[in-house]
Amino acid sequence: MTALVIAEHDNKAIKPATLNTVTAAAQCGGEVHVLVAGLNAAAAAQAAAQIAGVAKVIHVDGAHFEHGLAENMAAQVLAIASSYSHILFPATASGKNIAPRVAATLDVGQISDITKVDSPDTFERPIYAGNAIAIVQSLDATKVITVRTTGFDAAAASGGSAAIETLAGVADSGKSTFLGAEIAKSDRPELTAAKIIVSGGRALGSAEKFMEVLTPLADKLGAALGASRAAVDAGYAPNDWQVGQTGKIVAPQLYVAVGISGAIQHLAGMKDSKVIVAINKDAEAPIFGVADYGLEADLFTAVPELVAAL
Repeated sequence: MTALVIAEHDNKAIKPATLNTVTAAAQCGGEVHVLVAGLNAAAAAQAAAQIAGVAKVIHVDGAHFEHGLAENMAAQVLAIASSYSHILFPATASGKNIAPRVAATLDVGQISDITKVDSPDTFERPIYAGNAIAIVQSLDATKVITVRTTGFDAAAASGGSAAIETLAGVADSGKSTFLGAEIAKSDRPELTAAKIIVSGGRALGSAEKFMEVLTPLADKLGAALGASRAAVDAGYAPNDWQVGQTGKIVAPQLYVAVGISGAIQHLAGMKDSKVIVAINKDAEAPIFGVADYGLEADLFTAVPELVAAL
């Protein structure tokens, strides 16, 4: 029994989601191998070989792998899939794009968004916006799995000494072409990787107030900024700040929710945070039900006072 993890990387370094996925793969039993497919990605392959618990790194190089196009990545995974009992992807935009193609071609059922491995064929995953946990058993010979990275600790990025095997890659499928990427530039930590997140809700009232109230607090804490769907829909914050079931799933060390009522969809995206602090003037707000620390107060008074005290 051997598990294959599909690494996410930028051709130079391994992305954090891969480390959590390696932990999940190790819990499936047997060896863990990591596939690094990219262009001039030897540095990423070396980084993958250092991950604790990885037995082998498979390095595939080619221009058509540079941007991780799903058609080419799926074809490469399928070319080596017969050697593996489990194939695991981080449940990111990239992983969710590639995994279904692999599962469909293998004619197996995909097991999505797992948060726990009960046994090599049995997994747990959240359903109903995280209000229930489904226990899923798969009898397929090959398990194709996406991993909700907030459910697993990150494997150590150093301490491993895996062998690196270089393979010839599959040919370019020709089905898609990379045209460009528009990536938001920010001096703040990336939302899903941040250790501290300050999130704002609709109660802030406007985009101007959102930034005016939350930016000083985020600056003091060295935090990423997030938002509820209501705040994003109202135009207070950009779409890529949205935390929740239809946004980003986060689990920072500290999550500060300011003016967020705590709708089910939002809680589904942040309730695994280690410490949750809620500031809201509505004592009945559902956010207080999951908060470790709650402050019933007017956010326009409380947040500036908090910033001054830090």
